[in-house]
Amino acid sequence: MHIFRLAATSLIASASLPLVSAFALSRSNFISQVSILSFAARRSNASDTECNASSIDKEETMFDTLYPGTAVQRLKAVHERVKVIAADGTLNGPWEDARRRILWAGGLRDLPDAVPGQGYTGHSFNDWNHVDLTTMNDETSDNQNDGSVKGIAVGNRLGNGIRVASLPELGSGGSWSTCAMGCNQDPPNDVAHIQFRSRIAFKLVWVPNEQYDTFVLVDDDGKLLAKGKPSDGPKALPHLRERMMNYKIMEGSKYATAADQIAN
Repeated sequence: MHIFRLAATSLIASASLPLVSAFALSRSNFISQVSILSFAARRSNASDTECNASSIDKEETMFDTLYPGTAVQRLKAVHERVKVIAADGTLNGPWEDARRRILWAGGLRDLPDAVPGQGYTGHSFNDWNHVDLTTMNDETSDNQNDGSVKGIAVGNRLGNGIRVASLPELGSGGSWSTCAMGCNQDPPNDVAHIQFRSRIAFKLVWVPNEQYDTFVLVDDDGKLLAKGKPSDGPKALPHLRERMMNYKIMEGSKYATAADQIAN
């Protein structure tokens, strides 16, 4: 009997070894899986922190401390569109086609039949003064001229027109072809920089060659972005007096540098 009990005990112990080993292995796997999940959770939290930091950094780059009225994201989108029209040849086509492409690049609709003050853009880039493409944020689009911009009517309410004419796909804020008068001062004392506290995305300047038949688009620092010479000649352009006056208000400033270089 004793021999049978010993044999039975030995048999049970032998049979239990695989079960013990399996349990130990299962426990080990469970601990490993918990460790992996814990590590993944820590990495996820770290990634979230990095993403949040990245978002904060991106938001900070979307704010202009010197001109806080600037819709920075919209301005950058305008510059990307200017690259397109600088390369596709349309600025050397018929003037009205070129002007429409300039409006498109600036985030403005072509609204030649709208009521002035309610989105009308038939004057945009078509005279000596309305040649600044300004991207202002929503908080400043209703700003008025308090008299600080000399030569411009007190009030100068543009908010409704900005909202009607601005293309939404370029980002928040709006676009408008603001008056360039006063831009030859340092710092500029024009509608964009004073009334809207915004940089310009670009400015159209007529080159002072013999016929004033070539124009440049320059950014807020006066850097050349694009140039064009409309194919239908001077008679199709804004009147010569307008083109000459346009250059005159830029003369001697950073905004005239690119035009001067082409003229010479």
